[in-house]
Amino acid sequence: MNTERIGRRIAYWRERRGFTQADFGRLMGQTRRWVQDLEGGQRQQDPRLSVLMRAADVLRIPLEQLLTDTPSTAAAPDRPPVEAEAVIDVLYRGASEHDEPLPIAALRRRLTYCCEAFQACHYGALGRDLPALIVGSGQAAARAGAEAREAHVLHSRVLQLTASFLHKYGQATAVPAAVVADRALAAAERAGDPVAIGAASRRVAKSLANQQQPRAAVDFAIGSARRLHGDLAAAGPLGLSTLGMLYLSAAISASAMERTTAGVRGAIEHVDQATEVADQQGADLNADWTAFGHTNVGLHRSDVLVRFEDGWSALEAADAMDSAAVQGLAQERRAGHLITMARAQLLTRRKDAAAASLIEAARLAPEEFKGRPSTVDLVKDVIGATAAPSGELRALAARCGLHA
Repeated sequence: MNTERIGRRIAYWRERRGFTQADFGRLMGQTRRWVQDLEGGQRQQDPRLSVLMRAADVLRIPLEQLLTDTPSTAAAPDRPPVEAEAVIDVLYRGASEHDEPLPIAALRRRLTYCCEAFQACHYGALGRDLPALIVGSGQAAARAGAEAREAHVLHSRVLQLTASFLHKYGQATAVPAAVVADRALAAAERAGDPVAIGAASRRVAKSLANQQQPRAAVDFAIGSARRLHGDLAAAGPLGLSTLGMLYLSAAISASAMERTTAGVRGAIEHVDQATEVADQQGADLNADWTAFGHTNVGLHRSDVLVRFEDGWSALEAADAMDSAAVQGLAQERRAGHLITMARAQLLTRRKDAAAASLIEAARLAPEEFKGRPSTVDLVKDVIGATAAPSGELRALAARCGLHA
């Protein structure tokens, strides 16, 4: 048995799971130095099978992944990446009876960290930390007494973030994303909180769209906006941001329907409804991690136009935006906008500009190109349309598992 290769495989999967050597050592019941020696092939000539089995369990991978050199760095098209699989697993496994419930304040701090990680495109960190947060918030909601409403709202928000995380991986995670979005809405309704209900409804609409039901998604988002309008409008920036994002969700879903004059007009009308809400709000804010405001509405306007394959109009809409305001958004929004611009530039045959946008998006948020079929397909399209790809574009393609 080649201990050096086994050590390299352990290091590879440890890094993919987002564990430091100290983290992994703690989970293995060992020291950081022990992990260093293990990964360097210096622990022993023939690592005990029990050690490898424990390592595979901690890393949540089959034992075979540590014993062979064949694992691919990319997820199979019909399987989510390992960080998403860890989250999906806990949705169905639930808590252990030995798990100690955490106080609401501690759970809220963990949720804030995870929301920040999502907006920074640190999806590996989410895959590492979300499972415990899902279990912990579920326990708090189940056992809460006087804090019951707050606990159900917190649990709903954890599940909303989980749904948004799983939505990143498209069809491979469409079913569990829909399940967790429904659970988020149920928890919000149990709390009776209009803002949480509106925010969870947006995730349900996204799940419907991901399951090729765009009409149902539009109807659900708009129906929720109408039903909750009064309560959300009265809730200040938090409610207005939630209301505006419901309209934007409807617009994105509408852009998945057949491209007709009426269809395009309907989708743009939903963007215009969000613009009216942004007028009421008055500034770009990140209330409830929505990044809602005129700038985010502008990003969605461009995105809708690209989805209808109107590249020139999408670029015009982007040019009308305040570039400094775009730069002030979180990495997740900025990277998403660069990817949208790459699609628009490819539609308008600006191939070099499309490549530059993708390279910049990958520099800003490399994890947006891991396990993301739609983004990888775009890289493939840009490579295919470019006669002589640059070294940077070839390197990006290689990272996506493509040949250039």
